[in-house]
This record gives sequence, C-alpha cells and structure tokens, in this order.
Amino acid sequence: MIPRVNERTHTPHTPLSEALGRAVPLTGGLTEHAVVAYWPGLDSYTLDDEQETWTAKQWAEHLEDPLLEHPFSAGPQNDRRAIFHLDVRLHPDDRELSRAEWAEAAHRLARAAGIETPGGHNGCHWIAVQGKPGRVDLIANLIRLDGAWQHQPADLLRRLSEEARLIEGDLRLTPLPITSQQQGSTRAAPTASTQFATVLAQMADEHEGPLATVRGLVEHTAHRVAHQRGAASAETARHLELIARRLYGIQQDLHTTATRLNAPPHQPTTVPAPPAVKAVTRQPR
Repeated sequence: MIPRVNERTHTPHTPLSEALGRAVPLTGGLTEHAVVAYWPGLDSYTLDDEQETWTAKQWAEHLEDPLLEHPFSAGPQNDRRAIFHLDVRLHPDDRELSRAEWAEAAHRLARAAGIETPGGHNGCHWIAVQGKPGRVDLIANLIRLDGAWQHQPADLLRRLSEEARLIEGDLRLTPLPITSQQQGSTRAAPTASTQFATVLAQMADEHEGPLATVRGLVEHTAHRVAHQRGAASAETARHLELIARRLYGIQQDLHTTATRLNAPPHQPTTVPAPPAVKAVTRQPR
C-alpha cells in the first residue's frame, strides 16, 4: 500500500477528476460504491428525505463549501490552497479490497493525516473515492467548520507510511519492499533493475520530480486562464487540464513500474525429491 500526498489545490475538481479518471460531470450520480467513506459529521447535516446518491458536482460543492463560507481563512503560507489530496495504491499483486475494507483503510489514513479527529464536531469536510482498481483517493478541505485552518502533522509522510504498513498487516496485503536505509550495509549491490527503478521513482516523485513541477505549472496556468473572459480562454483552460491529467497518468505509470522493478524476485517452488527406496535383502529360511 503506497500513500502519496499531492500538491494542494484551490478547488476539488482536479483531485476528484483524477480519482474518477474523468472530468467531474455537471450532472449524474457517481457509481453506487464510488464514495466509500466521508466526514462523519455529514450524516447529521443530511436530511432523511434527501437523495441517497450525490452527483460528482454535489460532492465537489460539499468539499468546496468551507472555502466559500470562510473567505478570509488562509494556510501557513498565507495561501488559499486548502484542498488536500492523498492517493493510496495497492501493490500490483494485491487482491481487490471490499468496500468495507476500503472504508476502514480510508478512515485510518484520514486520522493519520490529521483530517479526522474522533469525536470532533468542527472537523474537515473529506471524502474517500474508490474510482479506480487498486486505489483510493482521500480529498479534504483543510478549512474547518469553525473557520480555522487544520494544521497537519510535521511528519505527515512518516505517519501515513507507518499507518499504511499497519493496514497492510491487518488486511494481509503485500508489504512495501524494504528500503536501502532499512537494510543498511547488509544489502547487496544494486542491480540494473533496481537502479532503473530509482530513476523512475525520482521522475514520478510528487514533490520534487520534474513531471510534478511541469504538472503544477500547467495546473496553475489553467487556473489563471479559466478566470479570463472569452470562450477561447475556457477552451484553453480545459485543454491545459487535460494535459495535466495525462502528465499525472504518466507519473502513476512510472511509479507502478518502479514498484514492480523493486519487488522481490519470485522464488520458484522447489519440489522435494521422493525418498530413496532401499533394497530389502530377504534372508533365506
């Protein structure tokens, strides 16, 4: 189970589109089991006679509401990029999880990320979308109901990784390969596959990788162009969003390939040899 923290955004539409694998439609509900978990406080705000299945647009509006209700709330860098996006992928050889298992993993990761506090009443709006095989996306607004900014742990990546390891053990999933830091000097010299996997992982890195930098610039440009007047600007912004989505898909493919290359080699099953039959010498009577 591999957690990855994406760059925060101004709106939930891009993360939600990445989770679904398509643009957020203006109408139409999500598949019945697409949203596997969400902010626990939502149930108390939902009327019994409301529709059971929300559209993707309604989920996006739910995530965006705190930004509109608290226009002056800002983050540590005095910015308004309040949409937090965490995607978690299973190992390529893992089994598919049930809806209940995805929900359990989502709630545990949400607590590790600091976006859900058990028993809290002014927490963050968040949802977990299981829109692609072997993957779940947690999308949250870091502006709380009381207008305060939810500060996440300084060791966020470490906490998420540790929780992912615990979930792997509880759900009997494939553990992440041991890193060179964990193995220390006992590790053998890296193979060509391991070296190539390291290069791919660096290219796909969400924080310092070159593709992430390019995608961030494209998304920023799309956001700026979308606020300009004219149909040409809207079309250009949509085209840039599609480019950013393709770049993200390339990052995912590179990351998956790096994971496969780093996986321990399959050990062939050794068939035990049959026991040798000793000749029995019959004594004459």
